Amino acid sequence: MCSILVWTNPKADPAKFQEALAVTTSRGPDDSRVLSNAAGLMGFNRLAIMGLTASGMQPFTLDQDMLVCNGEIYGFRPMKEKLEGEGYRFASDSDCEILLPLYRELGCDMFRELDAEFALVLYDASSGSYVAARDPIGIRPLYYGYDADGCIVFASEPKELVSICQGEILPFPPGSYYKDGAFVTYYDPAEVRRVSYDDMDTISRNIHDRLVSGVKKRMDADAPVGFLLSGGLDSSLVCGISSKLTKKPLETFAIGMDIDAIDLKYAREVAEYIGSNHHEVIISRDDVINALEPVIKALGTYDITTIRASIGMYLCCKWIHENTDVRVLLTGEISDELFGYKYTDFAPNAAEFQKEAEKRIRELHMYDVLRADRCISVNSLEARVPFGDLAFVRYVMSIDPEKKLNRYNKGKYLLRHAFEEDHLIPEDILMREKAAFSDAVGHSLKDDLADYAEGFYTDEEYEEKRMKYDHARPFTKESLLYREIFEKYYPGQSAMVKDFWMPNKTWDGLKDVNDPSARVLSNYGDSGK
Repeated sequence: MCSILVWTNPKADPAKFQEALAVTTSRGPDDSRVLSNAAGLMGFNRLAIMGLTASGMQPFTLDQDMLVCNGEIYGFRPMKEKLEGEGYRFASDSDCEILLPLYRELGCDMFRELDAEFALVLYDASSGSYVAARDPIGIRPLYYGYDADGCIVFASEPKELVSICQGEILPFPPGSYYKDGAFVTYYDPAEVRRVSYDDMDTISRNIHDRLVSGVKKRMDADAPVGFLLSGGLDSSLVCGISSKLTKKPLETFAIGMDIDAIDLKYAREVAEYIGSNHHEVIISRDDVINALEPVIKALGTYDITTIRASIGMYLCCKWIHENTDVRVLLTGEISDELFGYKYTDFAPNAAEFQKEAEKRIRELHMYDVLRADRCISVNSLEARVPFGDLAFVRYVMSIDPEKKLNRYNKGKYLLRHAFEEDHLIPEDILMREKAAFSDAVGHSLKDDLADYAEGFYTDEEYEEKRMKYDHARPFTKESLLYREIFEKYYPGQSAMVKDFWMPNKTWDGLKDVNDPSARVLSNYGDSGK
């Protein structure tokens, strides 16, 4: 990961700017640089992944134009060669150096051409204005707010903005660019323009080939790559595919509680099957409780399920940072939003299933994607998410939702079936029912957090304190504790997150659900075993 900060005010305070940029040093510990132009300041903290030499340091410049980008531009080499043929010269092997020349050629049309995970801001000297943009899913973070003069400020994380901005800090909308004071949507990955009625063989082949391609391009890095392996279907598939694409053993990492870890045995089974160099991180109740405040500070959220699931990921990534030279981590996020959760088994029909998938894809940047970014980046690592590959997402979203409903007595059947013939992972893992990540780390993790929160407030204190909040009002003592920690670091900024992530309570079978954990669902069954 890297971090960016851009203050579009000619009167921007350099000392305040430098102080704000420094709070995200962990995202980019290798180098830091600030450049000024006629319309403000641009800053960059670097984590070197592609083009490891000093020549890859940002902000990049082209004549008087400037650019900062936190991102990976997949397939950049052919684009670079084409630009070289048109007379552009490059100083580094960084993938992001192509962006200023590309903007010269295409303007804002370039954003829909990028196969990338990115958040960028560029200064166009010819117009004296700024352009900002974010990838369609929001895998790379970007936030904005306004200073006392009404000038917009962009940053990788909201904690960079709290000392500069007046009023609300908001997430930059994914799949959009900002120009001349307006946000323009250039691509909505949840929108389906043509439904695909492919037969099952074609669906399987397309899912298979697109996911393999998504994994392959994300293994391209000049820095060491590792893999988070929970033992569930999604991370196991990413590891299984990757093990076939490289001759070296993978570096895989799993985490679990010291008393009741569910997934460690499954992760170990996958690691042995693919021959990876496997590492297990064991944590205790004290580790969980002690991590709670640092995690909420890093996340910038009060959402219950995001925080629960982040504890294990944060502690695992912390161990990786402190004990290995790995810089890039491939993860299994975004599969559930595409193929269905445990709760989407309750969808009343295909249209409602599809509508829910569209909602979840559009909100990913506030929940699972946010979790993966912050837990990994705060530990000076970069997250790559193969299930978020745009070609893969585009195809899966287009599949006739009647085929995505659980008609097979097996959740996410289409994904499982697509890899049945490969034998990339053990058969029992391929067909294993999903366990919620926070539960899979250990049932006691969720219980320890709830018990800890219970001791924080009397019933009277809980009722009094939760009523202070009109937006996303806490509804349990656990959620109140999280909100109060959130407000300590991001006072009055709850609008950064839409609401609590919860199953669709308008569906039969979910109306009385009062906790986001899949463990409370009537169809959880063998998922947590």
